[in-house]
Amino acid sequence: MADLIYPTNVSLDGFIEDEDGAFDWLPGDDDVFAAHTALMRSVGTLLYGRRLYAMMSAWETDPSLAGRSPAAAEFAAAWRAPAKVVYSTSQAAPSTANTRIERAFDPDHVRTLKAAADRDLLIGGADLAAQAFAAGLIDEVQLYVLPIVVGGGKAGLPTGIRVDLELVDQRRFDSGVVLLRYSPRSR
Repeated sequence: MADLIYPTNVSLDGFIEDEDGAFDWLPGDDDVFAAHTALMRSVGTLLYGRRLYAMMSAWETDPSLAGRSPAAAEFAAAWRAPAKVVYSTSQAAPSTANTRIERAFDPDHVRTLKAAADRDLLIGGADLAAQAFAAGLIDEVQLYVLPIVVGGGKAGLPTGIRVDLELVDQRRFDSGVVLLRYSPRSR
């Protein structure tokens, strides 16, 4: 059975975007970018909410992103490879290949995907991840903690849900970003 991994960049105070919805403070560090690329290469399926999908689909639809650097080209190729499932009530059709739209998050369907997969799945989008946390589907949390306090905004982890986690690995990057990898204790 494959694992469902929730990776996210968060400020030191736990936010993925500030109160204005901006996330321009995310790391531009090459080592952090390479870590995200390595993770992307390791998965077979991406589960995304509509907003994150709209932003990330540019890695396939905008060739200028891949043209910025060899590292950007590697990430673009890694992002295009996995199958994608986008959960949206408003998006009519996908803008990328190997992508399907689902109208609602169905925990049983995700369990079936995990059971049938030979490679891990990645879930992206804090709201979608909160649903997966509530359903007990998350097998690993990867927090890229940035050395900045933004003072408010959208939380990277769900509120109103208790999940006991065990630290399984950590990595410090030269930029001051720290990767914390956790596994739910109930697993």
